[in-house]
Amino acid sequence: MLIRKLLDCPEFVAGDGTQLRELLHPDKQDLALRYSLAHATVPVGQVSTPHALTTSEVYYILAGRGDMSIDGETQSVEPGDAVYIPPQARQYIRNTGDIPLVFICLVDPAWRKEDETVFEAAE
Repeated sequence: MLIRKLLDCPEFVAGDGTQLRELLHPDKQDLALRYSLAHATVPVGQVSTPHALTTSEVYYILAGRGDMSIDGETQSVEPGDAVYIPPQARQYIRNTGDIPLVFICLVDPAWRKEDETVFEAAE
């Protein structure tokens, strides 16, 4: 049995500027998974850098409020929202609330650096 404690996972700044803790990744644990699972935080007043993945991604919002932008369409997100991000979609998320915006990222197939393109910062 594998149980990963969030605070036991090292925090790092991802290529899109979000604060990440990677919980599960088939390249880092001996797991029969196609996907990777991470916990992300965007601080108050911050926005992730626009980026695109060759893979699909799902965000599940845990805390805070924000604006999610996918291929030029922007909608508000809040706790309990699940956001599907299709492959190759240009995306970013902006924290519009007064607490950190916290969400789970599920990438399928599992995230790889070579599958991500980071663009210039959002306006």
